[in-house]
Amino acid sequence: MKSNIDLVKELSTTPGISGFETNIENIIRRELKGSVDKIETDDMGNVICTKKGKKSAPTVMLASHMDEIGLMVKFIDDDGFIRFATIGGINDQMLMNQTVTIHSNDGEHLGVIGSKPPHVTKPSERNKVVKYDDMFIDIGAKDKKEALKMVSIGDPITFNSWFEEFPNNCVMGKALDNRLGCYVMMEVLKRVDTKATVYGVGTVQEEVGLKGAKVAAFKLNPDYAFALDTTLSGDHPGIKPEEAPCKMGKGPAIVLIDASGRGIMTPKVIRDMLIGAGDKECIDYQLEVSDGGTTDGTAIHLAREGIPTGVLSVPTRYIHTPVSVASMDDVEKTIELIVAALNNL
Repeated sequence: MKSNIDLVKELSTTPGISGFETNIENIIRRELKGSVDKIETDDMGNVICTKKGKKSAPTVMLASHMDEIGLMVKFIDDDGFIRFATIGGINDQMLMNQTVTIHSNDGEHLGVIGSKPPHVTKPSERNKVVKYDDMFIDIGAKDKKEALKMVSIGDPITFNSWFEEFPNNCVMGKALDNRLGCYVMMEVLKRVDTKATVYGVGTVQEEVGLKGAKVAAFKLNPDYAFALDTTLSGDHPGIKPEEAPCKMGKGPAIVLIDASGRGIMTPKVIRDMLIGAGDKECIDYQLEVSDGGTTDGTAIHLAREGIPTGVLSVPTRYIHTPVSVASMDDVEKTIELIVAALNNL
């Protein structure tokens, strides 16, 4: 099935850092109206979309976090320059000279991340990464008073980028982690034909501690759960294959272990469910054992008495930057694999 690139573009370009995911929730509500039986939002901000099955069949939670990494206004100095806090895992070196948008109560304001220019940088400083707390945002204000008319402490900040279709059915844009997961979740709910009751959950605040998933899993207490996310693609210069063995174009990654076991250790019932569906339907997939980060799956599988949980991820280059790259072929195979697994229940 052909991917809805316009929807992927909208998800990528729409702002929604951790704690400010309402714009993404609205897209999910719009897209799934008529495809599910119930849509609700809990007190944490998770949007829960329920497609009812038979009472005798299992219940399944599909979790896709809506939030993206970003910044927040922390301090405004007397000259009108803004100091900021980072929201989520951000590499300081990618911040330099980025343009950003500050989302305030009276609208959006363009800013640029500035720092000490090279002309006055000491030789001892030139080979060092500039720390984010040595940077600032310039919004063109002449002083603090004018800046405060434009922005406020606590305003969310997103990175400016554009969405582009690349050759070989690839896409480039910001927030592919995890708007691709949101797209997968919505497409699964539209296509799935299963006896099971399926909860599609757009979770909040994953990038700052897996918070929304923990709350939603406690509320729903499903029989099974799957986190739909992205993972590192180790097919570009600067990264060794053994550091990130999954590659773009080879299908979704079925995560067996992440964070060296500190995150999730996928139970056999989930492994068999996903691998069995992939083998039966001849859907490409990759197996992943990672040392790095984790996903909503970690919070979900520890809820209540424990919930058998798996993670299915789209290999993506340059995660946590405004210029991530992913293959829509992998996205489509991710949808097909989870649909096949659910249809077998």
